[in-house]
Amino acid sequence: MTTTFEEKTEILRRKFFLSSSQANVNNIAKSFIFLTVSFNSRITEDEVKQTIRRVKADKASSTSDISNRALQVSLAELISVLTSLFNACITHKYHLKQFKKTQTIVLRKLKKSNYIDSKMYRLIALLNIMSKALKSIMIKRLSDIVKTHCMLSNAQMRARRKRFMISTLNLLIDQVHTVWDCEIKYVIFMLSLNVVEAFNQVSHVRLLHTLKMKRTSSYIIEWTCSFLKNRETSLIFNE
Repeated sequence: MTTTFEEKTEILRRKFFLSSSQANVNNIAKSFIFLTVSFNSRITEDEVKQTIRRVKADKASSTSDISNRALQVSLAELISVLTSLFNACITHKYHLKQFKKTQTIVLRKLKKSNYIDSKMYRLIALLNIMSKALKSIMIKRLSDIVKTHCMLSNAQMRARRKRFMISTLNLLIDQVHTVWDCEIKYVIFMLSLNVVEAFNQVSHVRLLHTLKMKRTSSYIIEWTCSFLKNRETSLIFNE
């Protein structure tokens, strides 16, 4: 039985914060030259304003000691500085070290008989609001590139606008009926994967290679590489 915060921290670290998977990447072409799509990398003040204003004013933030509400109230005075900062990050393909620091709140799940098992806890990550804003802008940029250049399969449902659970079910049903209507009788198998659980174990090398294969703009790939490196969090126990 664990009795100290150090022991609990180590158990939770092994459960939730394993290093990214060392996948077999021998089939990645190291000398191949990938053509990338052209896309304006300059971040505008309007993008920064819209992104920060979308965040809930009183949502908890991380160690920066700058609340969402304070940043939103003073946005008119800070917008020029923030825009210049974000553009500098993109120009240098670098995600600031301060942006990579987060706090993770460790909460007990309610009505459990004991709390020896790490599964009896859930974690809530508190992120730096400026880091969240920059990340949101980059996600929007990547989404626009994907949409403009038709980089995803039509069967891709998650993280696509105007595609909902009902769309996924309709597609699945249509595919099943298509197979059933074939002259040759096939047996249908479906493999269901929990992508959310696997996300933190994704190989960074494979992820960056996939972005290159999709012809993603080089500034997004290089910034993503910096974003993924040397991230750290502090566990906070409420016991």
